[in-house]
Amino acid sequence: MRHSHGSDNHHHAHRGRGGEHHHGGGRRQRFFGHGELRLVILDILTRNASHGYELIKAIETLTQGNYTPSPGVIYPTLDFLQDQQFITLTEEENGRKKIEITLAGQQWLDENLEHLEHIQERVKARCVGFQLRKNPQMKRALDNFKAVLDLKVNQEETSDAQIKQIIGVIDRAALEISQMD
Repeated sequence: MRHSHGSDNHHHAHRGRGGEHHHGGGRRQRFFGHGELRLVILDILTRNASHGYELIKAIETLTQGNYTPSPGVIYPTLDFLQDQQFITLTEEENGRKKIEITLAGQQWLDENLEHLEHIQERVKARCVGFQLRKNPQMKRALDNFKAVLDLKVNQEETSDAQIKQIIGVIDRAALEISQMD
């Protein structure tokens, strides 16, 4: 069933497995792993029929503006979904193409719902961090926090008792933040 040859493959091929783990830094392009965009697009289509441009906007909204897929990513993915008969594209009078999910697409989405939920949770988690780091003071505080933890836990011989203390401090801070109104 899942023969993923076809045009969806060629921009991912050279990235291979190595591309997965550097999500620090400036390249935040890898918001979705290989094939994940297909699920995200199908999920958007279950809510309404759409056009390519609207899909791009919907994904931008989903990632709170952190990721805008380029047409070079969207259209090959749509080609793939159409090859699989998961979507139909209908030409409209104004020359735009209306994209709708098919029954087969809906079934494939249902089979992969768990994966879709993981993707959505991961996107949410990344967006939270991204919003926080937009504030320079917050970024400095978080970086400082990470640096101190790194030094304490990695560079020194930290006893179990000290680690318990550190965890206590972090938990208290989290509690304090959660109780602010």
